[in-house]
Amino acid sequence: MYEWVLAFHIIAVICWFAALFYLPRLFVYHAMSEDSLSIERFIVMERKLYRGIATPSMIATVALGAWLASMSLDYYLSQLWFQLKVLLIVVLIAYHFACAYHLKQLRDGTSIKSHIYFRFFNEIPVLFLIAIVILVVVKPFS
Repeated sequence: MYEWVLAFHIIAVICWFAALFYLPRLFVYHAMSEDSLSIERFIVMERKLYRGIATPSMIATVALGAWLASMSLDYYLSQLWFQLKVLLIVVLIAYHFACAYHLKQLRDGTSIKSHIYFRFFNEIPVLFLIAIVILVVVKPFS
C-alpha cells in the first residue's frame, strides 16, 4: 500500500508545483495587460488554474503526505529533516493562499503590484522545491 500512496503523493506534488509555477507567470502577463479582452482571459485562466488544479492538488498532496507519514509516524516525527520539510510545506501553503490574494486583487482591478514584482514572486516555489527535494532525498541532519 505504501508504494501506491507514495506514487499518488508524488503525482499530486508535481501537479501542485506545476500550478504554482504557472499561476504567478499568468499574474506577470495579467499585470502587463492593458486591453479588456486580455484581462478577462487572464481572469478566467487564473481562476480555473487555482480552483481546478492548484487547490485540489494541494489538498491531495497534504492528505497523501499525512497518510504516508502516519504509516511510520514515530520515525518521521523524530527526524529534523522531516520537521523542516513540514515547516516548508506550511509556508508553501501560505504562498498558495497569497496567490489567491493576488488573484482576487488582479480580478478586481485593485492590484498595485507590477509585472516585475510578479516575476520575482514567480520564482519563490522553485526555492521551496529545491529545499524540499534535498530534505527528502539527502535527509540532512539525520
